[in-house]
Order: sequence, then structure tokens, then C-alpha cells
Amino acid sequence: MLALTPTSRRNAWGSPTAIPHALGLEPDGRAMAEAWFGAYPTAPSVVEDATGATTLPAWIAADPAAVLGPDVVAQFGPRLPFLVKLLAADSPLSLQLHPDAEHAAAGFAAEEAAGIGVDDPRRSFPDPYGRPEVLYALSAVEAVCGFRTPRRALQLLDGLETPLARHLHAMLASTPGVAGLVAALGHLLDPASRPGADQVREVATECARRLWEGSPSVRADRTVVVLGEEHPGDVGAVASLLLNSVSLAPGEAIFIPPGTVHAYLSGLAVEVLAASDDEVRGALTLKAVDPPALLRAVAPVAGAPVRLAPETFRGATDLFRAPVTEFELAVTTVGPGPARLPGGGPRVLLCLEGALTLEGAAGALTLERGCGAFASARDGAVQVTGRGRLVQVAVP
Repeated sequence: MLALTPTSRRNAWGSPTAIPHALGLEPDGRAMAEAWFGAYPTAPSVVEDATGATTLPAWIAADPAAVLGPDVVAQFGPRLPFLVKLLAADSPLSLQLHPDAEHAAAGFAAEEAAGIGVDDPRRSFPDPYGRPEVLYALSAVEAVCGFRTPRRALQLLDGLETPLARHLHAMLASTPGVAGLVAALGHLLDPASRPGADQVREVATECARRLWEGSPSVRADRTVVVLGEEHPGDVGAVASLLLNSVSLAPGEAIFIPPGTVHAYLSGLAVEVLAASDDEVRGALTLKAVDPPALLRAVAPVAGAPVRLAPETFRGATDLFRAPVTEFELAVTTVGPGPARLPGGGPRVLLCLEGALTLEGAAGALTLERGCGAFASARDGAVQVTGRGRLVQVAVP
């Protein structure tokens, strides 16, 4: 059982206070967007044992079978197959998707063959792994995620008296089903057909008008207005009308399958994902976008996002299981008595509240709010005492 220190990432959309507060740190006035707990090569966490500090991937590489367990190594190779992040958004992130394994492998191979460096800002596929993810809300979270039903998208476009809105409405009406949604998204993102900034602003103005006069969806119209203010003239604002509006209360979780177009708008959350940094952006960002790659990888699925209903483990733990093999998320409330955590393989643990002592076969460790730990397969079952709340991510 080792103390785990995350690697932070700063982006303009981050919050100057949310993650420092969650980690028990003093804010420095700069926006902090993410804190990574894991063994991803370009942003590894640091672990410390009796011999000193090293990175988590280096510590795993010294004895993968003992640290990860032979079953994990056999399934995923000598690497930790998941990554845990704290994510804090004070303003919207890019409109993006994460690829499935097939598109990730093809995109990685193509960018390698083109000689695009892993750190090149044009890179969308720095690794060949698919990237499903789960978002667990620590505060109120707002997002857009996945295609709406075609009927609902038509309802939202109806009554927006601009040429672009009428054209999108006609596309959906003439191409039934999810194919019409994919075609409409392609029209917005493809450089060959992408509408001009003035057309986008007209739609945002119409959505603002509807907010005053009577909107069929206050959240949808408000999202267009907010995105139009943050990114004037960006087609991503209009694309949000094709996507589901999502609100999460603290303690709720959503599963985002690969190929799902989404954008986080605001809030603090724990993001659990397969160990990949593949991200294909289409709009709402100053970073490089790759609409053709996004449109190739988009999943032709429409409907409400998948909210995960937790199972109860031993009365103290909410266990969120997504349909993936790389990870499962457990949130345990401890006190007054001890609690046993589920699982027994490699795990990342993060204390959200209080002070907790973790005990496994290979040792014990005390965590205060904001402190992380890594438990290896050698630790076996872990028992927790104290009072507080703990996130654990493990291989199912």
C-alpha cells in the first residue's frame, strides 16, 4: 500500500479552487483542470515506499505480475488498464469523442506512420487503446452527451427561423433515424460544408429569443447561448441541439461509451477511464480539431445517456459497474465501524472526506482528505477504519 501523488494538468477551462480544495491544497490562483491518479506514461503519478519515490509505471514495471496480479497481466499486459482523474470545469470543454479499440488502433497507426510526435498538439491518438469512461459527480455537473432522439432534435430545431436551423431540420426530416443526426453533425463539422460564424450567431440569437418567449427546452437553448458566448461563431454551439442535455447531482454517475460525442460544461467530478489519452475534438476549442476522424469514429446511436445505478456492497459501498473490462468504481462511506472494500487486484484509492486507515496484507496506510493510495495485488482484501468517504477504482 503506497501513497500516491497525482500529476496535475492546467487548462483555461479549469477551476482555480475546486481541485485544490478537493486535494486539501492551497489554491495558487491558476486554473487547475485535472489531477491524474494512475500510470499513464505522459502524466504518471508518483509513489513512495521505504526506498524513496518513483513513478507508478516504473514501480509496476519492476514486478508486473506481483503488483498487478497474473490475471490482469494476462488480459491487459504489464500495465495498469485504467486511469482515475479529478476533473474541474469552470467553462465548457471541447466537443469531442473517445474512440473504441478499433478506431484507436487505426488512428494510432496512421499518426505513427505520418510521423506525428506523441506530444504534437495535432495528435488525437497518442496510444492504441479504446477509451470508455464513467463520470461520478462530486458537485452539480452539466454536460451534453450523445445524440438526442431524432424526434426531439427536430422539435428543438422547429421554430428557429434561421437558414442554418431550417437546413438542419430538413436534413433530419429527409433522413430518418440516427443517420440524419450523423449527417447533420457532419454538415456542421466538415470543413467543406461547415456554416460560417454569422450563421451560428443567428441560431444563438434565436435560442436567446426563445428563452424569453417560451422555449421547448430551457436547458437546450441556454446551452446554445452559453456556448455561443464562450466560443462566438463556433459550430459546436449549434451541434449541442443534436445532443442530450445532462445534469448530474453529487453522487450520480454516467457511462460514456466510446464513440459518444460529448462536452462537459461545468462541475467537479471523478472521471474513471480506460488508460488512454485518445481524444478526437470537433469544435469548441482553440486546440487542433479533426472532424473527419471524429465523424469516422462516431457511434450511430441515439437515446438517453446511460446513468449507472449503484449496487450495494456490504452496506457501506456504492458499486458502479459499467459494461467494460478495464475498471469498476466503488464509493465507500466509512464509520463508525470498519468497512471492507470490494475487489482484490490493483486499485487506486482517493479519500474524499475525513481521515481513513487502509489495511491490507502488505501493509497499512492512513489517508486524509485529498490523499491517494495505490494498493497492489499483494495487498489482497482491504479493510478501512475511521470516518470519511473513499473512492476506489479497480479491475472488475
